[in-house]
Amino acid sequence: MSKDKTKKKDETKQSFKEVWSNNFFLLKLIFTASPAFLTLIALDSIRGQVSIFFEHVVGIGYVLEAAEFNYPFKRVAMIILLLALAISVGMIFTVFVGDYIAEKERPKVRERIKMLLYKKANSLDLACYDNPEFYNDQVMAIAEVDRQIDRAVKFVQDTVAGITVFITTIIYVLNKDKFSLVIVVASFVLTYIFNIIYNKLNFKVRIESMPFIRKRDYVKRIFYLSDYAKEIRLNPDVADILYKQFEDANDDVYKVEKKYAFRKWIVGFTRRYLSNHLFGDVIYIAYLVYQATVRATLSFSSVAILFNTFGRMKEGLRVFTDVYPFATETSLYVSKIRKFLDYEPTITSEENLVPTNEAKHVELKNVSFAYGAVGSQKGADSADGDVKGDMSNMLLKNINLDIKPGEKIALVGYNGAGKTTLVKLLMRLYDVNSGAIFADDVDIRKYDVKKYRNTIGTVFQDFQIFGGNVRENVLLDVADKSRDDEVRMALTDSGLIDRIDRLPNGIDTELTNEFSSEGVNLSGGEAQKLAIARVFYKNAGLMILDEPSSALDPIAEYQLNHAMLEATKDKSVIFISHRLSTTRLADRIIMLENGEIVEQGKHDELLALGGKYAQMWKVQAGAYIAV
Repeated sequence: MSKDKTKKKDETKQSFKEVWSNNFFLLKLIFTASPAFLTLIALDSIRGQVSIFFEHVVGIGYVLEAAEFNYPFKRVAMIILLLALAISVGMIFTVFVGDYIAEKERPKVRERIKMLLYKKANSLDLACYDNPEFYNDQVMAIAEVDRQIDRAVKFVQDTVAGITVFITTIIYVLNKDKFSLVIVVASFVLTYIFNIIYNKLNFKVRIESMPFIRKRDYVKRIFYLSDYAKEIRLNPDVADILYKQFEDANDDVYKVEKKYAFRKWIVGFTRRYLSNHLFGDVIYIAYLVYQATVRATLSFSSVAILFNTFGRMKEGLRVFTDVYPFATETSLYVSKIRKFLDYEPTITSEENLVPTNEAKHVELKNVSFAYGAVGSQKGADSADGDVKGDMSNMLLKNINLDIKPGEKIALVGYNGAGKTTLVKLLMRLYDVNSGAIFADDVDIRKYDVKKYRNTIGTVFQDFQIFGGNVRENVLLDVADKSRDDEVRMALTDSGLIDRIDRLPNGIDTELTNEFSSEGVNLSGGEAQKLAIARVFYKNAGLMILDEPSSALDPIAEYQLNHAMLEATKDKSVIFISHRLSTTRLADRIIMLENGEIVEQGKHDELLALGGKYAQMWKVQAGAYIAV
């Protein structure tokens, strides 16, 4: 097999500019969220290292010299007392920063940056979730943000601490013994090189493991989400499949880790022991012993302080050996966060027109669409355009449909015919590849996206119940009691009000037991009625109902159908249903097959036609009619 010429760029290779750009991007976000948090932490790091210098270098050096050269006790005691007092004042500042400012501001920083990510996720096209690369970027961005915030703070602490150590000790060492700097720098360079290699290996492990970690997390979700509990218990063999998936994912993660394990061990051993301990400690000790015993150029107190200072300087320089590799690893993750934040929606407003909330006149002209297809996306002049690609691959093909204001339309057809895709295009969850959709004679791409969608009430067959109370689940908004009458009316129209009134707290009852042990789990039919109540509450000009009664019994379905007709009598309605007893109430039925309209008309007209719709009707209702 030939090599892929479009091989993706090695994500671990970054320029110096990229590394610092990514780190300062995150630091800017943190500083914007809380200037005091980052500033005081940096100041405390400086204070800490200055305090340590005076305590461990100046103070101890002075005491050793005093012992060696017989300084007066009173003077030594006074110096030690003043030093202790200054250190104590500094410790009070550290406690203030660490126990008060950091604990108070860190949650604020995390909240604001996470909100930035959540808002970005909310603004993006539905098509992004069809893209595995985007999904990986999103998962890693959100999963890593807390850890990378902590790493960015540590980066600031270590950097300012290292600079402080370097400045304070370099002056001391230069006055005592200049050659010590040569040994320190040599150890610094070697450790720096191996740290960069080690951190890149860590990132490669993380990136290659991510797809398998996601599979492992998928299994974890299945075992703790109540949605799957009944299926697993009633079909115990499913658990064996999940166990196997979990074991396979773990094995794949292990293979990735094993692949890099030997290289990580070699690099880790070299950076820790050879370039640091051997080259640094052993060689420097030998040098100091030589200077003190053979050449007699250093006093014993100077040897002790120089060795102590050398250790501090090495630690300070180690920050610099660690800080760039550390910043490099952080940058690799921040690049994922930035990449996610850089995603821009393609479903945008061309002219920001504001639609009305009246019953809509909807028209589709030569609409063709396929997920991932390349085609014209902009402008009403594309109504007669051609899709770039094979039309046979289109999910919808040259659809032409005119829905009058207030008309009730039913979309029918077998699975995969394109019904749900068509309504997603109407809602601009996707844009057409060719052709155009008009609402009230305006290309929907010219409307403000958010305001246009707000004029559409929708129930999908895969609707969700959120962890909140009944009121919030109907409003889908921050809820107060000022709109309770409207909420109750919507629940009445959907047929759920009697059930809600029997709950202990009525519309204040928490739904799902995700966060409350007293939460109520609605049945499938009840949950569907709640989802329909959302549409009734919204009172939109266009209502789209995708399988609105699939979980209801026949009597509840009959009641709901008539409630819907009454509640939507002055609205345009499109509903999808496989139950043809529901579709017969429509003003017009549209039959889709293989992405094309093959029949349309009233129920009786299509039965008389004896075509595809009649065949579906006979399959569902023929036996009952015969009786």
